[in-house]
Amino acid sequence: MVTNAPIAARRAHIRTHHGDQFEDPYEWLREKDSPEVIAHIEAENAHTDEQTAHLAPLRETLFQEIKARVLETDLSVPTRRGDWWYYGRTEEGSQYGIQCRAAATADDWTPPNLAPGLAVPGEQILLDSNVEASGHDFFSLGSFAVSDDATKLLWSTDFTGDERYTVHVRDLSTGTVLSDEIPNTGGAFFTPDGTGILYTTLDDSWRPDTLWLHRLGTATDSDVQLFHEPDERFWLGAGITRSRRYLVIGVGSSITSEEYLVDLEGEITAQPRLVWARNEGVEYSIDHAIIDGEDRLFILHNQDALDFELVSVAASDPQGERRVVIAHQPGRRLLGMDAFRDFATVEYRRDGLEQVGLLDYATDAVEELAFEEPLYSAGVGGNPEWHAPFLRLGYTSFVTPGTVYDLDLTTRDLLLRKRQPVLGGYDPAHYDQARAWATASDGTRVPISMVWKRSFGEPGDEPRAVHLYGYGSYEHSIDPGFSVARLSELDRGIIFAVAHVRGGGEMGRGWYEDGKMLNKRNTFTDFVACAEHLIEAGVTTANKMVAEGGSAGGLLMGAVANLAPSSFAGILASVPFVDPLTSILDPELPLTVIEWDEWGNPLHNADVYEYMKSYSPYENVRDGAPYPRILAMTSLNDTRVLYVEPAKWVQRLREAGASDVLMKCEMVAGHGGVSGRYNSWKERAFELAWLLDTLGVS
Repeated sequence: MVTNAPIAARRAHIRTHHGDQFEDPYEWLREKDSPEVIAHIEAENAHTDEQTAHLAPLRETLFQEIKARVLETDLSVPTRRGDWWYYGRTEEGSQYGIQCRAAATADDWTPPNLAPGLAVPGEQILLDSNVEASGHDFFSLGSFAVSDDATKLLWSTDFTGDERYTVHVRDLSTGTVLSDEIPNTGGAFFTPDGTGILYTTLDDSWRPDTLWLHRLGTATDSDVQLFHEPDERFWLGAGITRSRRYLVIGVGSSITSEEYLVDLEGEITAQPRLVWARNEGVEYSIDHAIIDGEDRLFILHNQDALDFELVSVAASDPQGERRVVIAHQPGRRLLGMDAFRDFATVEYRRDGLEQVGLLDYATDAVEELAFEEPLYSAGVGGNPEWHAPFLRLGYTSFVTPGTVYDLDLTTRDLLLRKRQPVLGGYDPAHYDQARAWATASDGTRVPISMVWKRSFGEPGDEPRAVHLYGYGSYEHSIDPGFSVARLSELDRGIIFAVAHVRGGGEMGRGWYEDGKMLNKRNTFTDFVACAEHLIEAGVTTANKMVAEGGSAGGLLMGAVANLAPSSFAGILASVPFVDPLTSILDPELPLTVIEWDEWGNPLHNADVYEYMKSYSPYENVRDGAPYPRILAMTSLNDTRVLYVEPAKWVQRLREAGASDVLMKCEMVAGHGGVSGRYNSWKERAFELAWLLDTLGVS
């Protein structure tokens, strides 16, 4: 039985760049195929199991609480495409979803009110992921598409977590799985005529770099290459406009994009036509509409428009005259637009919240949809048809479960189609949410969102346990959203809070720019400022607060641990990016070159190297610092943040004297952790049990 924390051997390894030498004695843990490394990881898992064994009853309680609140046999709101209603459903006891469809009548656009657990008349099961996952420890469904003529299905599978998917095809009229099987794919979808598959493949760095055309019934070695992107900084993706007129091929880095069109009224193998030539630092996306009989392209871009503007150009001459449709407005970050036959939707962010508007083609006026809660998330989704009488919307908040609305485009009535059921008597009126503001060291006001259960009093009445979450990278926003698992915290009196730190996108593009590259430290100091604000406001105390972040948010956790170790009782770091400099220095690692636009290029720039070294969690662990309890969660097959980063970090923390540092590594999983809903609930119960124990909450 393991009684002491595993201590890895120190082995000489010197990393030298820009005249700087860094001794990295745990770099040997990178050898994933080494039996010694696997044995060490298994010893870490055994140690974690032993140290958390006393939490087993609490873990089971939390798992049962999550499970008891979920309607296990349930189904989604059907979405109409062509002559079919498509929906997904789950069954009690099954880990994965089942994708289905049922025939629609010609003029009926009101989704059928299907009852969970009851047989659906005329149901056709398209794909049962439980069958697909049978015999595998891990399963991930990638692409899922039905041909336009509704006769064929394609889907892709990953059984290891490495995000390289294999495409399969089924004839829906016979149920026969065709011989067409395509490995090593990113995304995949049918050609409009249903005779072929368009798919991307990945290079050795896990970068989608090539678009291919596969004709059904032919060998994959005869597939036609339609487009290749040689620049290692750029990803490639493709899709077909909702109008079904154009194939759009897009390439992009974190800061630059370029798009091409193939007119599907001609040959799909025709030379793609450039929309706008790539211009370093300019991002754009396009959609197609027919306005007054003319083919137009809408282009959402940030050229001389920090928070983006929307313009319209002739599809026949996209580099010609631009007509401004929605002018750039500082502080209103335009996020996206979707063109339909008679109108378009626009999504944007203002004052830290998502907004949805309807764009009138004739007047360019935007009609903003109104929602009542002070904090919420709203967006457009599930609208495959070019012309329909309803617009499908998604909505949620910290206290409102996931909700599906259909907006009646004639009456503007918002029709409730479904709200995520929460069993056990959940009443949103028993909970509340609010936003507070911290002040960063440079005077910037940083928003904090909070949710709590009213019966325990208001935040600040007396110090309470707080679970503070943060991310702060890639312009990714942590928007208000409901969580069933979170109720187990709130019902025990914990306040859940989100620090909307710079590097995210909550407050616009400038908010992102102020938290990346040589401004990255703002992300970390903002989080510390949020924690300090909650303490100073009497919401909590340092020994009653646990911080959490994952992936790039795990980098935030590692940096915060070094900056303010005594400000937290515990830190939960999921798939944490805690050895960023080592990773970003190695262009052979998956995704590294692409990441240079986010973090800088320390390989060729000494200033970036020095700056990253100044905040890298692994390299700045402080000997003798009063580190809190730390739990690092990782996965052996993660290709985005390699397991070796937390493995090395944990060793360095113990070496520095941190007394309670644990690592749990899933041996068959990827960046998103384990697969299957019950497995995911158990994993979250494991994390929450550790969190509650750290906070002293039973």
